[in-house]
Amino acid sequence: MIEINNLHKSFGSNHVLRGINLNIKEGESLAVIGRSGCGKSVLLKHIVGLLFPDEGFIKFEGKIVNELDRKELYEVRRRFGYLFQGGALFDSMSVEENVALALVENNFGYSKEKIQTIVAEKLELVGLPGTQKFKPSELSGGMKKRVGLARALVTNPDYILYDEPTTGLDPIMSDSIDELIKSLNEKLNVTSIIVTHDMFSVKNTADVIAMMHEGKIYFTGTYEEVLNSKDHVIQKFIQRTGL
Repeated sequence: MIEINNLHKSFGSNHVLRGINLNIKEGESLAVIGRSGCGKSVLLKHIVGLLFPDEGFIKFEGKIVNELDRKELYEVRRRFGYLFQGGALFDSMSVEENVALALVENNFGYSKEKIQTIVAEKLELVGLPGTQKFKPSELSGGMKKRVGLARALVTNPDYILYDEPTTGLDPIMSDSIDELIKSLNEKLNVTSIIVTHDMFSVKNTADVIAMMHEGKIYFTGTYEEVLNSKDHVIQKFIQRTGL
């Protein structure tokens, strides 16, 4: 379980997070929604310890993330997979090298042959068998997302963080990524946290929705509860998404 308590974060004079409170249950698929620039990605980076709060804390399975030492923080990060916006692949590396990066950099102690086997398994899992030798420049946008997801899965994480997984994709490819996320949740029994402003993706992937507004969690509930809400802020967001 992840407990987020009174989380504050500012960048200069820009107070982005203004007291976030949120609990994320094990095995849950949670979507964090809100308009662009509201702090969704900032929240995601706090969860995995890439950013630290000015005030408040994140407790991961009983441990306060911002109080961990370097070794303990790395051990926590090993429990997470992270799909960055745009895939964030290294252009100079092959698909195989990109996917294997966490295994190599974190000294898992696997042989070269073992790493190649794991990479092949993860690429198969995301529907990209036989693409190990390709470079990112040879891939479509949707394929890059899938490679980024294979990299997020390579350490067999218990938690997967998705940062705008369908941004920049056409509707057909977006649906394909959504189906992949849903399938992985069922196959791997992971906890998923999906940051997005795409309500169609939310409908396809999330058990629970947390809506951010003015630096706080404004609402939590199911997709149906969001659609049926009479709250003017929620209704305005729904209108902007075209639902």
